[in-house]
Amino acid sequence: MNELIEIKGLTKSYDARNIAVNNISLTLPRGRIIGLLGPNGSGKTTLIKMLNGLLTPTAGTIRIGGQEVGPETKAHVAYLPDRTYLSGGQRITDILDYFGDFYADFSREKAMTMLANLGIDPAAKMKTLSKGTKEKVQLILVMSRNADLYVLDEPIAGVDPAARDYILKTIVGNYNPEATVLISTHLIGDIEQVLDEVIFMRYGQLVLYTSVDNIREKQGKSVDAYFREVFAC
Repeated sequence: MNELIEIKGLTKSYDARNIAVNNISLTLPRGRIIGLLGPNGSGKTTLIKMLNGLLTPTAGTIRIGGQEVGPETKAHVAYLPDRTYLSGGQRITDILDYFGDFYADFSREKAMTMLANLGIDPAAKMKTLSKGTKEKVQLILVMSRNADLYVLDEPIAGVDPAARDYILKTIVGNYNPEATVLISTHLIGDIEQVLDEVIFMRYGQLVLYTSVDNIREKQGKSVDAYFREVFAC
């Protein structure tokens, strides 16, 4: 089965006037890197949290690998939130130990290699690191798992431009080829080189789901340029 994620009639409303995700139906295949794109308030983060089982849908269903989102699917989803969540008092090596104990698919060897490539001392405490380096550490932890689905929320927003290419190469070179990577970002121009497909959202609704090649061939534009056209005020 090539389908990894099946979303049917998915809705999340907090009250009658605040519908964050509105009746989305979508099927995403394995082996793709997909951009989840939209303006602020479009429902991207709410969708991400439902995929990770952090929010419960008001209506509709999500299946990952044929299973409804729950404890079983969490073991197969690697999630990078858009905020630092690691304790400042922990050393990186302690966090590697924790991930190794908690996730059966975590590769300490892969994590150590990526840390070395970025010149990050594994003995360092998190509180001594810059914001950008903390985000690199979080990305390394996520990409060191052999997951079915990688969900990355703004993975390059806090790092300097010089590190972005390396981070994108890290994403492309370290995910399971039978898995899917879902990347939410505002830096479309920086990531579109690695994307296979894109999802456009606005006001909680699905605007577009298509391949990057289709946009370039039919619209004659880059993803970034087409996004600006679709969402022009």
